Amino acid sequence: MSQSATHFRTCNLCEAMCGLAIETAGQEIVAIRGDQDDVFSRGHLCPKGPALAQLHADPDRLRRPLQRTSTGWRELDWEDALDAAAAGLHRVQKDHGKDALAVYLGNPAVHNHAVVLYGPPFLRALRTRHRYSATSVDQLPQMLVAHLMFGHQLLMPVPDIDRAEHMLIVGANPLVSNGSIMSAPDVRRRLRGIQRRGGRVVVVDPRQTQTAKLADAHVYVQPGTDALLLLAMLQVIVSEGRERPGRLAAMVSGAGRVRSAVEGFTPERAAGPTGIEAERIRELARELVTRRGVVYGRVGASTQRFGALSHWAINLLNVFTGALDRVGGSMFTRPAVDPLAMPRGLGVGPGAFGRWHSRVRGLPEFGGELPVASFAEDVVAGHEDRRGSHEPLAAIRGLLTLAGNPVLSTPDGSGLGRAIERLDFKVSIDMYVNETSRYADLILPPTSPLERSHYDLVFHLLAVRNTAKWSPPLFDPPSDARHDWQILHGLWTRIDELRGTTSLVSRGVHELLGRLGPDGLIDLGLRAGPHGRVLPKALRSVPVLGRRAKGLDLASLAAQQHGVDLGPLEPCLPERMPGKGRRIELAPVHLIEDLSRLERSFPLGATGPRAPSVARPCFTLIGRRLLRSNNSWMHNLPKLVAGKPACTLLMHPSDAERLALRPGDEVRVRSRVGEVQVMLELNEGIMPGVVSLPHGFGHRREHTRLAVANEHAGVSINDLTDPREVDELSGVAALSGVRVEVELAPEPK
Repeated sequence: MSQSATHFRTCNLCEAMCGLAIETAGQEIVAIRGDQDDVFSRGHLCPKGPALAQLHADPDRLRRPLQRTSTGWRELDWEDALDAAAAGLHRVQKDHGKDALAVYLGNPAVHNHAVVLYGPPFLRALRTRHRYSATSVDQLPQMLVAHLMFGHQLLMPVPDIDRAEHMLIVGANPLVSNGSIMSAPDVRRRLRGIQRRGGRVVVVDPRQTQTAKLADAHVYVQPGTDALLLLAMLQVIVSEGRERPGRLAAMVSGAGRVRSAVEGFTPERAAGPTGIEAERIRELARELVTRRGVVYGRVGASTQRFGALSHWAINLLNVFTGALDRVGGSMFTRPAVDPLAMPRGLGVGPGAFGRWHSRVRGLPEFGGELPVASFAEDVVAGHEDRRGSHEPLAAIRGLLTLAGNPVLSTPDGSGLGRAIERLDFKVSIDMYVNETSRYADLILPPTSPLERSHYDLVFHLLAVRNTAKWSPPLFDPPSDARHDWQILHGLWTRIDELRGTTSLVSRGVHELLGRLGPDGLIDLGLRAGPHGRVLPKALRSVPVLGRRAKGLDLASLAAQQHGVDLGPLEPCLPERMPGKGRRIELAPVHLIEDLSRLERSFPLGATGPRAPSVARPCFTLIGRRLLRSNNSWMHNLPKLVAGKPACTLLMHPSDAERLALRPGDEVRVRSRVGEVQVMLELNEGIMPGVVSLPHGFGHRREHTRLAVANEHAGVSINDLTDPREVDELSGVAALSGVRVEVELAPEPK
């Protein structure tokens, strides 16, 4: 009989960083439960954590590289696969220009410290400006606003939820997301804590979400009008003399310009479009000041036509009420490994904006990436060999995807799939033959999450408390497997050799990164971080890795299997901002100028959408997140798709009655770009005139290898979302607020 053992590690499936206690017998996982002694999660666990066992054992998960042939897929050994992939990527750039290769990074990449460390230098080495990622279908407005206001795209403040006295939540459902850009396991307990302390939780959302049901108050808002509401609240605070900027008053710039800019955004002007009475808007604003509140917004506030203005207004409210960088307000972390302080070439830089633009519409670059809403049209434009009206980047001829499934996760996914199919050469670094990788010429599968170490390099930066935890691999990987970083490193070295650019310096960099590995880099980061010791200038050489550190290093952190608690958040913004003597820019010119677009969209006297008529049943479509789902890539796990169908269209009963629809009906939902057929579910918690679909579904497509997901296929909301609908400032896809028609589906013939 195999000897049993219990291993402690961090769940890598969402931002909450919950601690796991995994019981094994030999190579088998017996049980996964919450780690009661984890310094951050204290035993909390959502349904996704235990599903790691099924992910590891999934028979559909790829173990060896696949190459497309005329008769189907064939397995390759790793050396041949990496050689073929590097040769194909190099050929695309050699024949058509460096920008002819497009790259897409998916959301799981940020949950993997190896990819976070090795991905950026590899992508820079590719030298293509056609880079895309899940950022522009998610948090791009928050990162852009952080860059413009604080000088770094990763300086995104998070609510100090454990000490907050009042919390206003806009377009977020943290009970389901587990706190996105607010890593906070067991959000229910933390929100209840606010209420136990005598505080209030208020949610602004078009739907009565799980978080709204727990809240003290839920305020319905028309989709896409959050910026108007938030600016009207700021106007109340300014016009009524309720400003309380606190200690940051001396280090802000542009307060006067903000006051002038919001003068016309009165509650009366916002009331019609938002659907919220003017006096209720005033009450929300006054509460923020009198109750020392904090404002938090997330995906719903981002993925709309005014996503950047929404998050700018959230930051402004926190500044003008004194909540920014205040205990119980909106604060910043001091992570043990600080991505903001990483050496140049590793990690993520402070960001840049508008250095180049997409071929067809001229959407702006941010942080080295173009908005993914421009990807398909730029592929088609290049394939047809016609120039856009903007900077003529080379036509896209090849694609590399890393842990991404843009066919299901980006606007007009089916159209994007057709565009990808036309490309000359495609490589996917992915564990599955999914809706995107099925088009690839080569699929390079990395190891299972349980076969590699884990450190949350990104989410410790966005957490509600300073902690640190490193998890060793649970299982040894097979001898013929490769980690993500080894795949990236292998492609990088080969492409450099094919280019003939392997100088002595570049060979030294490749050798050093190959020897250190991601854990060696984490060790260096811990030693140089605020809780470690500063390394000697000389390396900072590799031999130092074997010495005992006086402060935090990888060896000392690994010895603490439940993690290390480094204390609550502390006021630290001035010293966290890059540049000596830098001031908080309250009125960045890009955001001030974008207010005119908001004014044009909601002129004086504007009202919200009318109720849909029987003759023209038009609705506003919004998405929703499911606790048992993690975008598109975990639907192949039986544990997470069990039970009644989760992919349904939510509609208010009054709308269904008007259209003579009943629960369980199959309805056809049509937008400008496509249509889907889905089961109807009635819900009194959604606004009349608004309907909702979950994201990440739409499986059962040809040539995928997803047996379980295909049985629970559902439909893809991104077969309806429109790539033309974007936040014109940031370029983020406006996934919330798409206009659709709904009708009873015709009987099958």
